[in-house]
Amino acid sequence: MKPNNPFLISGYYSPEFFCDREQETKTILDALHNGRNVTLIAPRRMGKTGLIRHAFYRLKEQLPDIVTFYLDIYSTQSLGDFVRLFASTVLGQLDSAPQKALSRIGQFVRSCRPVFTFDELTGVPKVRIDVAPAEEENTLKEIFEYLGSSEKRCYVAIDEFQQITEYPENGVEALLRSYIQFLPNVNFIFAGSKQHLMQEMFTSSKRPFYQSTQPLTIGSIQRDEYASFATGHFAKRNVKLPQDVFNSIYEKYEGHTWYVQCLLNRLYGYNRDVDMELVSYATEQILSEYSYTYANLLKAYTPGQVRLLKAIAKEGSVKEVLSGDFISAYRLRAASSVSAALKKLQESELVYQTADGYIIYDRFMGEWLRRQVF
Repeated sequence: MKPNNPFLISGYYSPEFFCDREQETKTILDALHNGRNVTLIAPRRMGKTGLIRHAFYRLKEQLPDIVTFYLDIYSTQSLGDFVRLFASTVLGQLDSAPQKALSRIGQFVRSCRPVFTFDELTGVPKVRIDVAPAEEENTLKEIFEYLGSSEKRCYVAIDEFQQITEYPENGVEALLRSYIQFLPNVNFIFAGSKQHLMQEMFTSSKRPFYQSTQPLTIGSIQRDEYASFATGHFAKRNVKLPQDVFNSIYEKYEGHTWYVQCLLNRLYGYNRDVDMELVSYATEQILSEYSYTYANLLKAYTPGQVRLLKAIAKEGSVKEVLSGDFISAYRLRAASSVSAALKKLQESELVYQTADGYIIYDRFMGEWLRRQVF
């Protein structure tokens, strides 16, 4: 069943509903096919998850017998969390016959007691494990051995990979690297949104993953390709999306995929020709829906941090946050206080540093902030 709205804002369906990224997809396929792991870096909501799933879709088209795994570790807080998520994603997925799958899992996973359930539709076993702290490393080793024992070619994508640097356990990077490098039938995509952390992990000679992957950084989809994709889907519904209207949306959000896609999703749902008045209406609807969330979020920050956030929003992009002109223009406190506030806002991912300057990470939040009383 096809989606009712072609402008997906979560998940992946098929190439029909995926815009461009042809060169990036080719790069990933070429690397994985030739046994090279990939480091994929992009700001959050730029489309890296969709790109991974699209690449896996194309791989399966070419090689139906391969097995692909995707896990997002953003919410994990420890090695134990990682091991449990990894186990539930991987175990039981390498064999079509349930009894064979159970037998193979039993061969390799001995450090804990897996709890098995079965998918009602496919019969494939699902596995939940409870790992004692003393057994986490053993269980991780057993999962990698289970992967390595398969006769199938496997591809594993670990999204928000930089999260492992936040775990309280020491040596997690080295531990993972020690297992990953000895899996000839398994290749990995390590994806992340915190550029400085990801680059440090894979380009510093002091880190275990140093030069172990092929790097790939993605930005905005090219405007003309995106315009063709968008206007084409509207045209199939006999609805007009003028090129100049799309261009204004694209430029307003600087091509940041999720925000452009979110607005297009709303506009498509109205089922009428699009003009700037309709774009304004859709934007107002979105900001109204998020207003309580944004207002509530700001309560967790100090007045100085909120004032800096609003100042950056008003400017759109700020090259020198600590400059005297910027601080005086928005009546901010001393440079040291602004520096501390900026650090906090970056750590919370409310502010993001681009090549052009500091911006509000959430583009809709930035627009909402610009409308607030300073």
